[in-house]
Amino acid sequence: MKPTYIRLMEFAMSTTTIRLPEDLKARVAAAAERAGTTSHSFILDAIAEKADQEERRGDFNEVAEKRYAQIIASGKTIPWAEMRGYLEDRLAGKAAKRPVARKLAR
Repeated sequence: MKPTYIRLMEFAMSTTTIRLPEDLKARVAAAAERAGTTSHSFILDAIAEKADQEERRGDFNEVAEKRYAQIIASGKTIPWAEMRGYLEDRLAGKAAKRPVARKLAR
């Protein structure tokens, strides 16, 4: 797989100016040198990584909101103690019956 910054350079590039405090600029330069790349490429990778992270977080939150809406609409869920026991058994390699969602008493 190509490094992120190379993928970015395959598209039209625009110029953005950022102002960095001197100490951060020095840290970036040192980190880029250790990574065997330029400060420019290091910064591009960092920005792309942060954007990817935020996109994944947004996707995660969207799925969580949809699942929560299903719980609210159906009133059904699995108590954490049951689900945790199921997951622990699975991790331990034990045969485990998957818990069934049900309406919980309020």
